[in-house]
Amino acid sequence: MAWRRGQSYSEDLRARVLAAVDGGMAARAAARLFRVSVSYIYKALIRRRRTGEVSASSRRGHRPRKLTVAQEAALASHIAAHPDLTADTVLACEASLAELNTAVAAILTMAGLHPAGEAGPVANPNAIPGAIPGTASAPSMAPSPPAAPIPTVSSTT
Repeated sequence: MAWRRGQSYSEDLRARVLAAVDGGMAARAAARLFRVSVSYIYKALIRRRRTGEVSASSRRGHRPRKLTVAQEAALASHIAAHPDLTADTVLACEASLAELNTAVAAILTMAGLHPAGEAGPVANPNAIPGAIPGTASAPSMAPSPPAAPIPTVSSTT
């Protein structure tokens, strides 16, 4: 049986390779004989010296799950409920959600709200009750005075 990418060598093969090297066989000769890479032999020797471990790491090739078990169950039930759903439909919904998220973020920013973890107040303390978000003031208030002009420096060259 040939080794496949992403799989660990068998415990039996590991033991035979390390026993051959421990018995005096050169790493290159052992690699040729057992059809493993020379770098595998050196890495196995270093790991055994550092940790005492000779078995495969339990985490080898493991990728953490992207979805929780509850999310996977919800997705499976949604797929079962909508068998006519296509990848193109899902991608169109994803684009719509991205646009919606941008719009909602803009509305919240105009209202003076900030996402958790960002600097800034949770709500605008100067917000006028009943005012439309994004407007400077309520219609019954006088307009703000204009800002003072910024002094400029003239250069004579």
